[in-house]
Amino acid sequence: MAKKIVNSVRLGIFVLSGLAFLILLLFMIGRNKSLFGSTYLLKARFENVQGLIPGNNVRYSGIQSGTVKSIKILNDTTIEVSMMVDKDMQDIIRKDAIASIGTDGIVGNKVVNIVPGKDHAELAQEGDVIISKKSIDTEAILNTLSNTNDDISEIVKGLKVTVQRINSSTALWELLNDKTLPKELRQSALNLRLTTFKAGLMADDLHNIISDIKAGKGSVGILLKDTAFAYNLNEAVLKMNKVGNQADQLTTDVGTIVKGIQKDLNSGKGPANAFLKDSVMVKNLNSSIDNLRKGTDGFNQNMEALKSNFLLRGYFKRKERENQVEKTKE
Repeated sequence: MAKKIVNSVRLGIFVLSGLAFLILLLFMIGRNKSLFGSTYLLKARFENVQGLIPGNNVRYSGIQSGTVKSIKILNDTTIEVSMMVDKDMQDIIRKDAIASIGTDGIVGNKVVNIVPGKDHAELAQEGDVIISKKSIDTEAILNTLSNTNDDISEIVKGLKVTVQRINSSTALWELLNDKTLPKELRQSALNLRLTTFKAGLMADDLHNIISDIKAGKGSVGILLKDTAFAYNLNEAVLKMNKVGNQADQLTTDVGTIVKGIQKDLNSGKGPANAFLKDSVMVKNLNSSIDNLRKGTDGFNQNMEALKSNFLLRGYFKRKERENQVEKTKE
């Protein structure tokens, strides 16, 4: 009988111990899930929750702050996530806080990460909807890595083909084994350096020339900067245009005169016709010129005779002396 009582006591103690352990375990789980603490409701809206389920953790700046209460589909592009956040965070989380969906580790459960905003807005209240940010989808990352891996594979294949062609190219190896090539390359580099140096000198000279032109130095600078020269050049151009216009007018007048002469010649009238075609007038003109020449010769003989006359000899000698004196003065 006593043994039966002892066994019953032991069984009762074992059951009570198991029950106490179960209560403690439930308390720890409940505290982690905010079942036994004071919380308030915050919401965030996403286009894709990426496998988030109720009960997943909510973290603020990496600190455990609550759990996901429910997930509700509002429409075909918006999903609302309701979060139970610790009441202690009500004095910290503001309305401009940003929520995003992440992963607990590389392949762990989904979590909602909340980070503070930058505008220092008002504190978030019960039922407020905070800003959400589109998260990077792990599947999209894996797809991108897969595509990148395929591209790298293609590049490696191309490099492999290129290396094989290089190894099979005798001309390339002959070029690489040519001992004179380094010397020629050094000479080419020296020539290139010298050419660059000369190009720099030419650039400096060109800069100096442009500076002198801007300062109005030299003929080109004077041509571009001297307003008086530009005015004189403009005046010269105007005068040349005027002369050209006068030449055009003179040409027109000469053409008119020539047409008149041609008309007189064709009609047999006018002085031009008489002068060019009338033989009698030409003969009279020649006779007049001959008489004029004879009269001039006779006048010269008379003047020589007057110089020999004793009445006028003194006058001519005095004029001759005066002429000689004037020549001496000159």
